[in-house]
Amino acid sequence: MAQQQPISLSDLDLTQLGEIKKQFEEELNHLTNSFAQLKQAQAKFKACIENVAELKPENQGKTILVPLTNSFVQHVLVDVGTGYFIQKTRPQATKHYQAKVDFIRTNLETLEDTIQKKRDNMSAVVNVIQAKLQEQTRNAAKA
Repeated sequence: MAQQQPISLSDLDLTQLGEIKKQFEEELNHLTNSFAQLKQAQAKFKACIENVAELKPENQGKTILVPLTNSFVQHVLVDVGTGYFIQKTRPQATKHYQAKVDFIRTNLETLEDTIQKKRDNMSAVVNVIQAKLQEQTRNAAKA
């Protein structure tokens, strides 16, 4: 098996560097969109926690379906995914949604680190591109 050897960015030509930069831009765009979607999901789960905490006396004894609204009774139906619902007490539902929020928070932190590394890599590529363009300009001026 052949091991991959690292290649210095300065050894690549402008076309190759441009392709790498384009790839980083696409990856960053995808990661940034994923980050935004995770933040939205986290906000929804946080809203569910707040909604579970509210109990309106006029709804005592009523069955209320998910998605969660601001009206609850002692037991709630929690959407656990793919169309499955589980009846839980309000504290259990809160714990369920808090676990979701915590899980997403962990993923957001990891994703944030990945995005920063990609940005750093792209910045390095851009710096090499700029240096090569300046070198070409100097060489053209000398000729």
